[in-house]
Amino acid sequence: MGSVCNAYSRLLNKYPITVQCLQAGVLMGAGDASSQFLVEGKSLNEYEWRRTARFFALGTFFVAPVLTKWYGLLDHKFGSGKGISAFKKVASDQLIFAPSFLGVFMSVLGITQGHSIPHIQQEIKTNYKDIILVNWSVWPAVQIINFSFVPLHHQVLVVQTFALFWNTYLAWKTNRSQ
Repeated sequence: MGSVCNAYSRLLNKYPITVQCLQAGVLMGAGDASSQFLVEGKSLNEYEWRRTARFFALGTFFVAPVLTKWYGLLDHKFGSGKGISAFKKVASDQLIFAPSFLGVFMSVLGITQGHSIPHIQQEIKTNYKDIILVNWSVWPAVQIINFSFVPLHHQVLVVQTFALFWNTYLAWKTNRSQ
C-alpha cells in the first residue's frame, strides 16, 4: 500500500491538476454508478453507462478544476492551518461558493443531459433547496477537518473521496425524474 501512496504522491507533485482532475472524475463516476446500483436498484442491463460517463466528465473537466482554483484562493486569502483560518474558509465555502456552485453544477448537468433551459430551470426550482440544505448538513464538518488538517494539494482528494457519497446522492437526486 505504501508504494501506491508513494506513486500517487509523485504523480500529484509532478502533475497536480491532471491527477486531481482524473481522481475527481473517477470518484464522481463511481458515485453515479453507486447511485444506479445501490440506491436505484438497477440491474446491469438497466445500467446507464452514459450517465456515469457524464459524471466522470463533469468531475474531470468542471468540478476538479473549479475546486482546485477555489481552494487555492481560500488558502491565499486566509492562510492554512487550524482555528480561525479554517473557520473563515468553511464560512466562505458554504455561504459563497456552495450556493452558487450547486446552481451552476445543476445547470451544467442539465445541459449535458440535453435538457432545455426551461426544464433545467424547473429542476433547479424543484431540487435546489433540498440539495443545498443537505449540503449544509454534511459539508461544514467535512470542510473544517479538510481545511484544518489536510495540506492544500490533498484537499481535492479528501473532498472527492467523501464526495463519493455526496455524488451518489446528487446522481440520485438529479436523475430520479427522468
